[in-house]
Amino acid sequence: MEVLRVENLEKSFRQHFWTKKRKVLDKVSFAVNAGEIFGFLGPNGAGKSTAIKIILGIIYADAGSATMLGQPIGSREAKRRIGFLPENPYFYDYLTSIQFLEFHGQLSGLSSDQLRRRIPEVLKLVGMKGTEGMRLRSFSKGMLQRIGLAQALLPDPDLVILDEPMTGLDPIGRKEVRDIMQNLKQQGKTVFFSTHILGDVEAICDRVAIMNLGKLLSLGSIRELVPLESQSADIIWVDQSSDFRAWLSETWKSEVQQQAGYMSLKFCPQMGESQKDFEKRLSHLIQQGLQRGGILQSVTHRQASLEDLFVQQVGALSSRV
Repeated sequence: MEVLRVENLEKSFRQHFWTKKRKVLDKVSFAVNAGEIFGFLGPNGAGKSTAIKIILGIIYADAGSATMLGQPIGSREAKRRIGFLPENPYFYDYLTSIQFLEFHGQLSGLSSDQLRRRIPEVLKLVGMKGTEGMRLRSFSKGMLQRIGLAQALLPDPDLVILDEPMTGLDPIGRKEVRDIMQNLKQQGKTVFFSTHILGDVEAICDRVAIMNLGKLLSLGSIRELVPLESQSADIIWVDQSSDFRAWLSETWKSEVQQQAGYMSLKFCPQMGESQKDFEKRLSHLIQQGLQRGGILQSVTHRQASLEDLFVQQVGALSSRV
């Protein structure tokens, strides 16, 4: 089941009235499924925040359409079922945690009884229990981010949209936010978040979309975008006879490199080969090599990462301005 569908979104902005419009979204289409954590990736200026503002009905697209939870974007019914944390939220720092959440809860249409029940729940969920009477001006960056998450979760939304939720957080703070997202998924919620911190995406996302210069470059699971075929194993042997080198090269169809008393080959998966079969072939090669008198120095597994794909697709800095 889809909770969000975006089709051919387009948006252009003019920096000054005398300048030409610049397209920041160019026919962007994707869908987010129920119960998944969806990562919306791209460098600064890729168009992520603009797309989110259109999805939330804050600004309007020049062309294209979107539906959220079966309703047109911006509809009152859809807005009741989403929670949102902007990239740079503003906090009234003279308020306490409870006052801040009561204020936002009332804006969301929650009753006093609902707020009395829900506020302790969300404070516990984001790890802020015990801060009820503390003023926001005394909070660290990580604490503010978590209280921002608490307000997004107050109406018990089906879809949670977070714009750059990891920005400015230290590693512990980022892990705490990741844990909250995974907890939401376990509750059956859908999490859609934009970021450019790729390690967080690899750790928790079911699917990702990569944006640059307003265009959607890739869409799918990390396994689909970074397939098994991109991995390899570097096998290094102590320098052996020419017969051993010929056996390695001809039998295993791998190029053998020699340097400083060692010989190495890069062992790669075959097209369509499973992880189990790749590991079995690798083990077979090593066993046969040892039986032939080879002296094994090391075996190093290498796997292309989401960062490799991201850098490859987004390219150099000059392609992002």
